[in-house]
Amino acid sequence: MNAFAKFILMTTLPLTSMWATSITICKGCHGQAWEKSAMGKSKKLKDMSKEEILNALQSYKEGTYGGVMKGLMVEQVKDLSMEDMEALAIEIKK
Repeated sequence: MNAFAKFILMTTLPLTSMWATSITICKGCHGQAWEKSAMGKSKKLKDMSKEEILNALQSYKEGTYGGVMKGLMVEQVKDLSMEDMEALAIEIKK
């Protein structure tokens, strides 16, 4: 295997598994089809627009959004980039 192929494998596979892990964590509270009110407190993501989801994620990261679940969600989104949040919003609205 050449160096370029090794580089691609070493940089994309971890991202793929991290992405799958983060989606799994989200679905643990929000439901497999985004149909649940997380812990009986949140809006159902399936009922939100992509823009509303993206705004919520960004605002959680800034610490300016959320009620009783704010502390939990701030921790969940703290390491997400803008691109990560956009990809997540798109994934939820598929």
